[in-house]
Parts: sequence; structure tokens; C-alpha cells
Amino acid sequence: MDPSTIYALITFVFLFGYVAITMEHTLKIDKLIPAVLMMGIIWAIISMAGMPVFEIHEGGLREAPLKDILLHHFGKVGEILFFLIGAMIIVEIIDFFNGFGSIKKFITTKNKRYLLWIIVVLAFFLSAIIDNLTATIVLITILKKLIPDQKLRMRYAGMIIIAANAGGAWSPIGDVTTTMLWIANKVTAWELTKNLLLPSLLCAMIPTLFASFLPVFKGNIPIQEGEESGQEKKPSLSMLLIGLGAIMFVPVFKTITHLPPWAGMMIAVGFVGAIAEKRSNREFSMGAAMNHKSSLHTSMTKIELPSILFFLGILMAVAGLESLGMIFKAGEHVQKLIPNEVFILLLGFGSAIIDNVPLVAAAMGMFQFPTDDPSWHLTAFSAGTGGSMLIIGSAAGVVAMGMEKIPFMWYLKNIAWLALIGFLAGSAVIVL
Repeated sequence: MDPSTIYALITFVFLFGYVAITMEHTLKIDKLIPAVLMMGIIWAIISMAGMPVFEIHEGGLREAPLKDILLHHFGKVGEILFFLIGAMIIVEIIDFFNGFGSIKKFITTKNKRYLLWIIVVLAFFLSAIIDNLTATIVLITILKKLIPDQKLRMRYAGMIIIAANAGGAWSPIGDVTTTMLWIANKVTAWELTKNLLLPSLLCAMIPTLFASFLPVFKGNIPIQEGEESGQEKKPSLSMLLIGLGAIMFVPVFKTITHLPPWAGMMIAVGFVGAIAEKRSNREFSMGAAMNHKSSLHTSMTKIELPSILFFLGILMAVAGLESLGMIFKAGEHVQKLIPNEVFILLLGFGSAIIDNVPLVAAAMGMFQFPTDDPSWHLTAFSAGTGGSMLIIGSAAGVVAMGMEKIPFMWYLKNIAWLALIGFLAGSAVIVL
């Protein structure tokens, strides 16, 4: 078969799979299915057709054996996946002991405007540690206990999406895309934080400032006390602090040892898991639990395996295109046509429509900027916060959409303009 025909076939498989991923809710098929199918088919075509594969070497392409290329990309993707698995386990351990429930105890205000600022600040900083998706789930769960009016909760949920995505952008552990850039040595933890903290803060706080003057956030709300469930665990502030501290230890570990982040995350999992097991065993021996379950094992059964498989599929599919040199050559054409900053900002608008993970993966294959080049920081910000402009544009938005039944058009009308203001403000600071 002619090589150009094979390239066209692989491109078709990728685009067809990509469309299926973006239409997940319409097709009612989990996005991991087209992702893993796309991955397997692309690599099968490359192998059976005997296509030459390349690695990027000193700003150019160098041919290499297929087995070496496949192991290289699988190793890179594996670093990201095991890091995410470790973070998910720690978050689930915190939740096992109802650690996030301790946050609710500190929210006592009845003023809508004050509550808005408290929730936004919590979302911004919490997402930088436990990632934007988990922060969104935690805070919307808390809101359900505080605000009985579902329509009002939708307003707060929209602001949580903006703040959580902005908070995830400036931290190497706050969003999958920033984690990808960090693990690939495109950015360092300190430089990413230093350069994106202010733009991300503006991205979250300027929309909140505008929103705080809207009529819907004026006046007081009745705090819904609610009856505590007899089966609900007592909130554990200590486990919350231990878990968050362990996750925050990972960038420090990488800086000191120069080992990959997943190694530090595994140490964090072992440390938190040991404390959790000792604590749950002590509670069992004191008769606090009728049916004793291992906190570690229970937490591991709750991690988002579909998300892990989706990341594996989409990242290895993009790696297939990269190994053929298609993404690298596309990047050369892009750099000749438009400035890099313009293209990266367009990635932000693109991430509002389609998943930001493959967009960042493609950008990493296109551009060969040095570590901590401003373009990488702009990429992290643009892909991380641009998704807030549509409710389907980020994992935080999709989960909020499901938890609060937020209509697409309602979000577009009431929240998208605030997200756009924040995105443009943060981007302007970075570019200037």
C-alpha cells in the first residue's frame, strides 16, 4: 500500500476516534472505548505496514526500531499514569476517613457573596493540590449540604469550575496537562508556579469580582444544617492534612532526588497508606466498626480506572502519530504560518470544545522549546483554563454538569462570559 494512503488511513482513524470521544454523551459510549480502540488500531497499522518510525533527536527526526519507539512512548505514558494512580489513591484514602468533610465545618457564613469568595478561594488552592476534578467533586458535595436551592447551586458550581481549572493550571499536580508537561521536563515545578500563579489568580478572581455584583449573589441564604447520617464517619482533619501534605511532598522529592515524580508519589502512597491502615486497625480494635475493611484496599477499588485507560489510549494514539513524524512536521508548518503565542492561545479555545489532554500531547510533539520556555507556561495556562469557557471543555465541567444537572445552554449564557474574561486577563499577563 502506498505510504500516503497509510498516512491518510491513520489520520482517519485518529479523527474518527477523536470525534467519538467528543460525542461521548451523544453516543452514550464511555470515551475510554474509542480511545483504546484508536490506540490499538493505529499501532497495528504502523506495524503491519512496516512504516518507518522516528524519535525526535536534536531538533530533528531520527529513525529507530519500532520496538524501541513503542517502549519509549509507553514508558513516558506509564510515568504519568502511575503518578495519577498514586494521587487518586491518596485522595480516596482521605475520603475514606471523611477528611474533606472537615472543610464544611469552617464554612459558617450565610452571606451569598462571602460564600462565593470562600468557595472560589477553596477551589483555587485545593485544585492545585488534589487536582481540579477532585476539588470540584468535593466542593459541590459540600454545597449540597449548605444550599438547598439547586438553581443557586448551579451558579456556585459554575464559579467552582472556573476557579478549579485556574487553580490546576499553576501547579504541576493540579491538572493532567500540567503534570504531563512537568513529567516530560517541559516545565519545572518552581518556574511553573512562579510564572503562572498571578495569571491563574486573575483568571479566577476577576470573574468572581464580576459575579459578586450580580443580583443572584446578593443577600443571605439559609444554612442547611441537615441531619447527620448515623453511618457517616466523623470528619478527620488530621487525615486531610496528612494526605494533602504527602501530595505536596512529591515536587520537593523530585527537586531533591531528580527522580521521576511517580517515585515520590509511590512513597507518598506508602506513607499515607501505612497511617491509614494503623488508624483503621485501631478503630476496629476499639469496636468502632462492625465490619472492618482495609482503608487502603477500599480506596484502591474506588480509583477512576476508566480515566486511566482513557489517558493511556489517547496519549499512546498521539504517540503513534508522533512516531511517524506527522506531528513534528505539522509543528514546523504552524511555526511558519502564525506566531507560537497565537497558536497556543487558540489551543485554549480549542480545549473548550475538545479534550485538552491530546491537545497538549500534540503540542509537546510539535514544539521543541527548552525547559521552562514561556511558551510551555502559556501552553499549561491556555489548555488548563480555556476549557472553562464551555461546560464540556474540562473534566471539572463535565463532572459538575452531571452532579448538578447543569444544561449546556444555561452555562453558555450565564458562566461562559465570566470564564472568557478570566482566560483573556490571565493570557494577557503571560503574553505581556
